[in-house]
Amino acid sequence: MTEDKTAVRNAATVIVLRDRHTAPAILMGQRGASAAFMPNKFVFPGGAVDAADAAVPLAAPFPQVCHDRLAEESPPDFQNALAAAAIRELWEETGLVLGEPGAWPGAVPPDWQTFAASGHVPSAAGLQFVFRALTPPGRPRRFDARFFLVDAALIRGDLDDFTHASDELSHLQWIPLPEARRFDLPFVTEVALAEVAARVRDPAPPASVPYFRNGAEESLFLRLKGYPQPD
Repeated sequence: MTEDKTAVRNAATVIVLRDRHTAPAILMGQRGASAAFMPNKFVFPGGAVDAADAAVPLAAPFPQVCHDRLAEESPPDFQNALAAAAIRELWEETGLVLGEPGAWPGAVPPDWQTFAASGHVPSAAGLQFVFRALTPPGRPRRFDARFFLVDAALIRGDLDDFTHASDELSHLQWIPLPEARRFDLPFVTEVALAEVAARVRDPAPPASVPYFRNGAEESLFLRLKGYPQPD
């Protein structure tokens, strides 16, 4: 068996849910054809955790249950970095702000200059940890991704204004939840969609979180604060 040498990077993905009680829709965009990871696929905003994310100030932390689940099988005190990465990636890829009005306490990191200029400090209070997935071996990129669900009502500003988005994702759009599977999606995104569908009517953070862990020897579907699922 050939040993997989691809380094695994921690990552955060944000699933923004709009009009959950009337006509639920989620925000997605399409990756470029030349992207090394998941080219042409429709995905949620997200990306790798940066070293500087751990020191980013938060206006409010995760809900306690999410904080506790994030601690499992993770580096110590990693929650702040994951929250900052999720909010930063949402801002960079869509131009949407998840935070509280206020001034930053101290110097603003380079990657956060435009976010801070909007007059907000990032907040993790609305992020719900709902899914985790480790990319299988043999892929050009491998990520240990935590998926966070957030209600669009907590986003600051116009939900249809993507003018501040980078060009990393194209065709940004609100997709009705029942129609999402008609798009070209990665398998892990389809699994995450099932978790979202199960949580549309329940605004509380989940007590346990599914973890799709793909290793060199086996793939396991686990639950954080639970047990391996039966075959």
